[in-house]
Amino acid sequence: MRYLHTMIRVRDLDAALKFFCDGLGLREIRRRDSDAGRYTLVFLGMEEGDSPQLELTYNWDQQAPYTGGRNFGHVAYEVEDIYAACQRLVDLGYPISRPPRDGRMAFVRSPDLISVELLQRGAALPPAEPWTSMANVGEW
Repeated sequence: MRYLHTMIRVRDLDAALKFFCDGLGLREIRRRDSDAGRYTLVFLGMEEGDSPQLELTYNWDQQAPYTGGRNFGHVAYEVEDIYAACQRLVDLGYPISRPPRDGRMAFVRSPDLISVELLQRGAALPPAEPWTSMANVGEW
């Protein structure tokens, strides 16, 4: 058995792509539009092949926000530099829900309120400002 992907529903595909691609550094691997089903599937990852992917499902006629986006838990990504990753997201306008005060772990939410955990690759980075004194924001 092999893990393939995690699917999340998004209401604004462009906003989701900005968050996951520009903010987190994923790239679009493949896309499929279904005129009959009135949806678009976009698979994101770091590389093609056997690596797990994130599937964004965009239902063309969905107007209302999805509810319960947090009920499945979260998706997690390992990053080279947690402070740089968080700063890139802040610069794009995304608040950090749980800052990386420990130099190891942070949480941010996508435009569709999906919790995304960021984990520092290897050992935790030394504590640094502004992250050390930054308060939690909302839920994650």
